[in-house]
Amino acid sequence: MKEDDFDPDEDSADGHDDARNQETDPAWDDRDGDADATLVTEADVTCPWCGETVTIQLDPGGGSVQAYEEDCQICCRPWSVEVRFDRTGSPDVVVERAS
Repeated sequence: MKEDDFDPDEDSADGHDDARNQETDPAWDDRDGDADATLVTEADVTCPWCGETVTIQLDPGGGSVQAYEEDCQICCRPWSVEVRFDRTGSPDVVVERAS
């Protein structure tokens, strides 16, 4: 093989694709076969106090089960928020009145 014939996108002689390294290329991240999963970072919820629909930010990196308090962006009353992410990254968000 001449130097001019080198194609960096072609598999190397040892059968490994040198152009896409499994350790450094995020495209190789195939955890449990869910490589196509999309991380959801926001959710629309209804305030249990004023009834307004509000978009809240979610943190998929914060764990699969999260519980915290947050104030309504409209009426400023406190919520108790519980977020559960399933294995595909889809959230289930429950908002209740906090005292």
